[in-house]
Amino acid sequence: MHTPYSWKSYFVVLSDYQQWANDRLFAALGSLDPAQLSSPQGLFFGSIHHTADHILHGNRMWHARLRGEAFQADFKRILYPDWNQLIEVTQSQCADLSLWLEARAETYYGERLTFTSSNGQIHTMWVRDVLTHVMNHQTHHRGQISAVITRLGGTAPEMDYVYYKIAMDGYLQTVRADQSLSSGPTSPSSLA
Repeated sequence: MHTPYSWKSYFVVLSDYQQWANDRLFAALGSLDPAQLSSPQGLFFGSIHHTADHILHGNRMWHARLRGEAFQADFKRILYPDWNQLIEVTQSQCADLSLWLEARAETYYGERLTFTSSNGQIHTMWVRDVLTHVMNHQTHHRGQISAVITRLGGTAPEMDYVYYKIAMDGYLQTVRADQSLSSGPTSPSSLA
């Protein structure tokens, strides 16, 4: 029987997708000359590094707003000048958001969120609309960076959601096969 896909399930999966897509982006960026990461590339935030830092900064800001906390955003400066630390903190933030979303009650996704924007205006939006923005914001900036990778002669990674789903379906099939093997006549518990 098919179980309806809830808002909670949807956003938990999309949050996991963000981490998966970031992994691929950071791997592709590893093939570039490190100087290219911080050089001006014509992006809204100038460089690849500043754009990747902005993705993290935006995630932190929205996560704070979702928790009902104030957050001062300064998108003009790079929070993590060390590239490897930026990667680590970005992926940790993605994992934290996934776990936080998983811990929310199903009803949370039907609530409204009031927050103060960066320019001091107060807004109220559905939580699901805020989360849709958070997920699309990351995809938007990864797309910009991906275009620069190609322009610099690198290979842009496959980061489309459909590739994530194919990868996860393959992973689930492997896990299910492993589980069926481990419960068979040669499983460790049957040999005792």
